[in-house]
Amino acid sequence: MKILHVVPTYLPARRYGGPIFAVHGLCKALVARGHDVHVFTTNVDGDATSDVPVSTPVDIDGVKVTYFASQFRRLYWSAPMHNALTASTRNYDVVHLHSVFLDPTRFAARTAARANVPYVISPRGMLVRELIQEKSTFVKSAWLRLVERRNFARAAGIHFTSQREWDDAKEIAIPLPSPFVAPNAIDLPPRHDVARLDDTILFLGRINWKKGIDVLIESLTHVPNARLVIAGNDEENYGPRLRELAVRVGVGDRVEFRGAVSGEAKETLLASATLFALPSLSENFGNVVLEAMAASTPVVVTTQVGLADDVRRARAGIVVDRNARSVGAAIADLLRDPQRRGEMGARGRSLVEERFTWPRVAAEMEAHYARLRR
Repeated sequence: MKILHVVPTYLPARRYGGPIFAVHGLCKALVARGHDVHVFTTNVDGDATSDVPVSTPVDIDGVKVTYFASQFRRLYWSAPMHNALTASTRNYDVVHLHSVFLDPTRFAARTAARANVPYVISPRGMLVRELIQEKSTFVKSAWLRLVERRNFARAAGIHFTSQREWDDAKEIAIPLPSPFVAPNAIDLPPRHDVARLDDTILFLGRINWKKGIDVLIESLTHVPNARLVIAGNDEENYGPRLRELAVRVGVGDRVEFRGAVSGEAKETLLASATLFALPSLSENFGNVVLEAMAASTPVVVTTQVGLADDVRRARAGIVVDRNARSVGAAIADLLRDPQRRGEMGARGRSLVEERFTWPRVAAEMEAHYARLRR
């Protein structure tokens, strides 16, 4: 198949977190299965611009990526992308759109419908009532009513990365034709032979209000001997508030802000932590949870994390309610029981090996594309 993915941002814009890596992982794996995969995206990278050629394909792991300059960065609006979509969409067998509330999805959906090319929409965790109410309620509600309802109604299918994400979307008054679940995945890393740190909890990800880092800091008041390492980008300058909170609740000397990490430093952190915690308010999937389990590290996650049911079924960690007492109690239980932690870590690694590798997930997505083209 000749497949076009349309996404507002793409590598090397790593600051946007899991979806960036998930979309590229899927595209690369589809190429490995023999498909001709193209990506249309912008060169927006936060307040900066990615150092990439524009309006010409760039080969990244066999994926043909075309970056376009954006004239209205907040919505990723790009006249050159519009022109390219109008000229070429009819040449693809299927179009896969990632995100909502942004112009590339809006224009690509309209163009695909006019060209009679089936398209799939992946909301990527953006259809959560609480998040819509938290920020830009009026604007997003109007966009849902005036733009996304039509986009979704004409889609060949709606892709969710977890049942949790699907359930969240059901609460939004929007059509969901032919919905299906296909998870994100990772490239399975080799096992790391590093020593485990004592009583060390790791949070790894964007430093963002919805991630529940405040809850995690407050949970330390229930776990006197534990230390917390917080690693990740802080594009929203949320870190100072978290530092103030740590001091206010009396755990400032037990919280370390490591900053952004990647590559070998990231793998070592994941493999050496006693446990990993993600008490998120909303997480459509939770790629970093996969990464922690692949490192044989037990996890503590809230029920709002998309992978929570998988963690529970595999007994690879503990699923808790999103409050400091529950999170603290789960952490304390695991810190007291190294044998249980080891067993959970081994089960987590096995779960990733069996279910969440890109070759397997790409095969699932390929089957969905073929079904939706009929």
